[in-house]
Amino acid sequence: MPMLTDAIVAGLRADTPGCGGPQVHFNHAGASLSSRQTLAAITQHLELEARVGPMEAAVMAADGVARARAAAATLLNADSEEIAFATGGSAAWGTAIASLPPLRPGDRVLVGRQEWGGNLTTLRDKAARAGAVVELIPSLDDGRVDADALANQIDDRVRLISLTWGAANGGLVNDAAAVGRVARAAGVPYVIDAAQVVGQIPADVRALGCDMLKAPGRKHLRGPRGTALLYVRRDFLDKVAPAWLDVQSSPWPSDLGADHGPATIRDDARRLESAEASVALLLGLGSALDLALTLGVDNIRTRIHHLAQGLRQRLAALPGVTVRDIGDPETRSGLVSFTVDGLAGSAVRARLMEHGLTLGANGVPYTPLDMTARGLTEIARASVSYLTTEAELDRLANAVATLNR
Repeated sequence: MPMLTDAIVAGLRADTPGCGGPQVHFNHAGASLSSRQTLAAITQHLELEARVGPMEAAVMAADGVARARAAAATLLNADSEEIAFATGGSAAWGTAIASLPPLRPGDRVLVGRQEWGGNLTTLRDKAARAGAVVELIPSLDDGRVDADALANQIDDRVRLISLTWGAANGGLVNDAAAVGRVARAAGVPYVIDAAQVVGQIPADVRALGCDMLKAPGRKHLRGPRGTALLYVRRDFLDKVAPAWLDVQSSPWPSDLGADHGPATIRDDARRLESAEASVALLLGLGSALDLALTLGVDNIRTRIHHLAQGLRQRLAALPGVTVRDIGDPETRSGLVSFTVDGLAGSAVRARLMEHGLTLGANGVPYTPLDMTARGLTEIARASVSYLTTEAELDRLANAVATLNR
């Protein structure tokens, strides 16, 4: 696929019902806009379910779900057997963490400063129940995780390294591969939350050196809400024990009676996948994955980076507006965070909605360690997509300029 030229983007926008209307979407980091093909994949299967029955339709769609799994594997440079589907990013991450060996008194869990609030709450709760501790990995001056300092933290009590790859409260992107090299050298399990990365920045699980990685379908992949990818490295499967089993993760052996001993669990990532799922949504996710692969994530990355940098420049030039993004400018994501003097982030979001502009706002609960470290209480966040145009950036900047008059 060639670079995403204006002509190609115009065609993609024409194929996206959410583009071209009076409302402009700047909340792709929350949930992006699906294409007509993705919507059709979902609705056509729902219509099939209505005609022949959901269970029968699922059998008929099995090849389509398998193709979606293969597309996810291709996107992440993984094998299909290393991919599980989940009903959302939080469900995927929670399932992954619940499958790890229990923590013990004195164990240590290491996290980055950008750790998502829900992840942090889960880890601290597990640690508190076990008498373990959650500790912060030191940061570089620009806010990214310091991999060298992490290496010095490792001892025989470290049981897990958890990293939120791309911050949810700004454009910072951690060097996840550098963390992976430390984790692999130490033999410590390494889990990545790639919610703000997959779909807009190339993600190669082999290069990252992670044991598990999760990403929702609804963000930069432009898939439906209620879907997520969970990668589990094949050589790590023997360390993963599902918190519960069903007929998919542990089919009942036909040649054994009721008292046959411990269950036999699947030998692929689907041991962490439920048999109960929306086939329609998975087919929609497959359509979105196909589009991302067709366009090329390298091409997507180039366009999003250009647009995000342009938005930062526009906002930084406005009186009373402060761009809050940190991290290496060359690796930042398409999420642009900013504050307006005298207005909370949620107020900025509400005021801009009156201008037909939708964006997000984050408070301390979402990224508590980083927000507290920087003395921030709320930020507004405008996230771009490859669908975004220069004219839409101008419209947003002009609207922000009116807020503190």
